[in-house]
Amino acid sequence: MGALRIVLTVIYIIVCIALVVLVLMQEGKTAGLGAVSGAAETYWGKNKGRSMEGKLVKITTGLAVAFMLLAIVLNLNLF
Repeated sequence: MGALRIVLTVIYIIVCIALVVLVLMQEGKTAGLGAVSGAAETYWGKNKGRSMEGKLVKITTGLAVAFMLLAIVLNLNLF
C-alpha cells in the first residue's frame, strides 16, 4: 500500500504545479476600464467557453477539484 501512497503524492504534486501555472496564465479581472471594456465584455461573454480564457477556467476548475479530492484521500491515512 505504500506504493499507492507514493503514486498519489506524485500526482498531487503535479496537480499543484499545474494549478499554480494555470492560475498565473489567466488574465486578471479588472474593473473600471470604461466603455471600451464594457463593449468588449459583451462580445467575449457570449463566446467565453470557446475562447482560450474559457478553456483555462475550465481546466483550472477541474484541477482544483482534483487537488481537493487528492488532499482528502491522502489525509485519510488508509494506506
